[in-house]
Amino acid sequence: MLGNQKSNAATSTQPELPAEDASATTELPVQDDGSVSPSNVSAASSLYEFVQEHGRTFHKYKEGKYFLPNDQHSISKFLLKGKLGLAPIEKPGRVLDLGTGTGIWAIEFAEENPESEVLGTDLSPIQPAYLPPNCRFEIDDVDDDWAYSHRFDYIHGRYLLPFIKKDWNHYFKTIYDNLNPGGWAECQETIIYFQSIDGSHEGTALQRWNTLLLQAIQRMGRSATEALRCKTYLAEAGFANLGEKKFAVPMNPWAKGKEQKAIGSMQMQNNLEGIDGITMTVFTRALGWVPADVEKLLVDVKNDLQDRSIHAYITVSVNHGISRQSCAR
Repeated sequence: MLGNQKSNAATSTQPELPAEDASATTELPVQDDGSVSPSNVSAASSLYEFVQEHGRTFHKYKEGKYFLPNDQHSISKFLLKGKLGLAPIEKPGRVLDLGTGTGIWAIEFAEENPESEVLGTDLSPIQPAYLPPNCRFEIDDVDDDWAYSHRFDYIHGRYLLPFIKKDWNHYFKTIYDNLNPGGWAECQETIIYFQSIDGSHEGTALQRWNTLLLQAIQRMGRSATEALRCKTYLAEAGFANLGEKKFAVPMNPWAKGKEQKAIGSMQMQNNLEGIDGITMTVFTRALGWVPADVEKLLVDVKNDLQDRSIHAYITVSVNHGISRQSCAR
């Protein structure tokens, strides 16, 4: 079962990080109000060893639809202290995992909750053949009309908002309409926007790349920073007991502490191995770049991603809310 922590309805802000000294030893702080929590969690050795020993695989989504490496799951569990989510739900009957990818979240949830029926949906049938008896997968697109024969007790979505073609209000309202009364929704999103605690990323190839990426995604009719409004969308859809937690994730091992360096190392490798796919696709299609120019820029960007004197971070936002509808289908 998921954690039973109390929902936090505090207003969200961007992570506020302290000034960094020249030796890069500052530890990312935990905010007292709990609205922003950086990644200073206990390192789970099995998670870190998974990355080190088993290498890396990527999701094989519809071309141009999704680009995140599979190791993002390990980073998420690291941030959530080994948990699969933060919604305070117990004994969920029917569970829906949107954009399930390799199915790792759905499979682990099914194993941890044998009383649940877990359905994972995605664009491609890339999930493993051997599954827990209470877990199954279907090919589906969250942008299509939903036609499930029953409602769910918990709907989970991760790293989806930049890829939603319909408006986000419609997306969250659809989730709400497909929940049982008292059902929970949770969205875990990465904001693809690099910031630094001391301005050390300004004027770098990394900043230029990030600015161009945001422009390109916008030209495609989407937004890479829309996840910052997840809590607002949940409220507008009718959800109550809203909870929000943010994590500041260092882009490489520049921050102080074993856990910070571990998550920074994981994020750096995630970025290095995922950046080619998104950049080549988005820059050539939306910005009209030629591949040679993309490759030239990426040489400098990858150098920046590994430069510990650049004290940059991205934000991961986790939001959840409960359905208060009283009707039954």
